[in-house]
Amino acid sequence: MAGYPERSVIDPTALRRRAAPIDRSSDRLVALGAIAIAVAFLFLAVVATFPPVDVRRGAWLPLHIALAGAATTAIAGVMPFFAAAFAAAPPSDARLRAAAVGAVAVGAAAVSFGVVANEVGVAVAGGIGFVAGIALTGTATVRPLGRALGPSRGLVTQGYVAALAEVAVGASLATLFVAGWPPIVESWARVKPAHAWLNLVGFVSLVIATTLLHFFPTVVGARIALRPSARVTVAGLAVGAAVVAVGFILASDPAARIGALGVIGGACGLAIYAWRTWQTRAHWTSDPGWHRFAMGGLVSAIAWFEAGILLAAVRVLVFGADPAGWSVEVLAGPLVIGWVGLAIVSSATHLLPAVGPGDPISHARQRRLLGRAVTFRLVALDVGILALAVGLPLGLVALGAVGAVLVALGLGVSAVLLGTAVTMGVRRGRA
Repeated sequence: MAGYPERSVIDPTALRRRAAPIDRSSDRLVALGAIAIAVAFLFLAVVATFPPVDVRRGAWLPLHIALAGAATTAIAGVMPFFAAAFAAAPPSDARLRAAAVGAVAVGAAAVSFGVVANEVGVAVAGGIGFVAGIALTGTATVRPLGRALGPSRGLVTQGYVAALAEVAVGASLATLFVAGWPPIVESWARVKPAHAWLNLVGFVSLVIATTLLHFFPTVVGARIALRPSARVTVAGLAVGAAVVAVGFILASDPAARIGALGVIGGACGLAIYAWRTWQTRAHWTSDPGWHRFAMGGLVSAIAWFEAGILLAAVRVLVFGADPAGWSVEVLAGPLVIGWVGLAIVSSATHLLPAVGPGDPISHARQRRLLGRAVTFRLVALDVGILALAVGLPLGLVALGAVGAVLVALGLGVSAVLLGTAVTMGVRRGRA
């Protein structure tokens, strides 16, 4: 009728879909399995520092296990989980999720074995499988967003997509090098730093930082707020890392330095975001040890990230696009073990009682278990990382060995506690 608004047509199917609860049980199991594999990889990365230099190819083997194995496997399991949860969307099929995690983990292991054993075919096949796993992870992350019932968290999704694109390029470059493709082999001195920046900063660091924009407030008990510093974090790391990589490939000092400044801006954005969030944190009254390890681990991880990014970016600002602008020894301690390693272990500590197997009773027991030896683990990890950060670049072998032992102790105790907590939840679930 004229003068009256038209009645909206209500879709009964949409209403039923909105009212129906979303089953995330399989999604949680895949995420938990990926985290368990990542912790195992991380421990193996520390163990891989002990064989002779010629066996582990210098620092390559432990770094590859830590980044391609631990970090990327964790990301393949957790990224689609967070993306669907943020958007209130039904998760992707568990078989797709498991295939993504399996392809990444098996691919990383195959590359590690193939390179160390001089089995080129195995390494190349592993590299192809790894890239396929990245593509599957991207599909599992983006596909549910079309059925989102809530906000899709556009900034988080943009950060994830950019990170996946950068690692796909970085991993493809390394696979072509292992396969012996002449254009890459001949220019590997320039391509290698680009590969490292794309993988370590443009992918792993970007994903962790983007996830922390929502996960860090959850852990410390603060309100999740989309601050301007969050946008600076994602844009600075995503664009800056890509520009640095292009600068190295094209031997362009200005491009490399501009990208490094962008990455510094992104790191500053995360520091500001974390500080403002910390100021509004809750004061937990239960499970103090569990909260302290998760919170302390993430705060330490962010601190090591700031130190590592500053060291990485300053080298580029000083040397430009020269290969000397990249140093594995300088960054292995703060950026790989400190940032990536602590972020994985502390996140796993917080997530296991929340998304792991079991009931409320077993989850309470898990929190108490994971709150044990908190001071020892945090001190061992942070002091060990400091020893590695000083010992590796200065060639102080004894100090580096002490650091590796301390990190192995901290990670080993944490891995045992996490494994025991998983077993506790599984047994409770079967009872």
